[in-house]
Amino acid sequence: MAALILSVIGSDRPGLTEALAAAVFSAGGNWLESHLSRLGGLYVGSVLVELEADGVDGLRSAVSAVDAQGLEVRIAPASEAPHAAGEVLHFSLVGQDRPGIVRQVTAILSSLGVNIETFETRLSAEPHSGVPLFRMEAQLRLPRGLQAGSVQAALEAVSAEIVVDISLKPATEG
Repeated sequence: MAALILSVIGSDRPGLTEALAAAVFSAGGNWLESHLSRLGGLYVGSVLVELEADGVDGLRSAVSAVDAQGLEVRIAPASEAPHAAGEVLHFSLVGQDRPGIVRQVTAILSSLGVNIETFETRLSAEPHSGVPLFRMEAQLRLPRGLQAGSVQAALEAVSAEIVVDISLKPATEG
């Protein structure tokens, strides 16, 4: 079996997910996981599929028909990563939007050797004032030997500077 990642981007319109699903199905593939959304007016995302090794060319052919409909699809082999070790944490952040929040937080995590396994951000309006609030959610995997308290302390040190509230708690994997 071959595991492949499909990366997609194109103008958002009805039927794109169905066209992509039809291409995977026609090649004998199985749709395993996906993250698809409307972002900046575009349809963007990634899909993990599995199919017989001899079906890869069929998938490439089926995807080219989707490309012709205005959805750019790139195919890359998924890699078999060794099972990651280390504690998994759920991180959330909320604060008034301003440039640099993502850079500062990710710089701290990177300096500690923390792997960001999932990462989502969004803007929403503060209920009473309408001020833009920046929200971040992430699943973090700590390297062996790094304690959650050390990560918490490092993030709290910058949270006052960038005026955000943070939360860090054990995550359930799955």
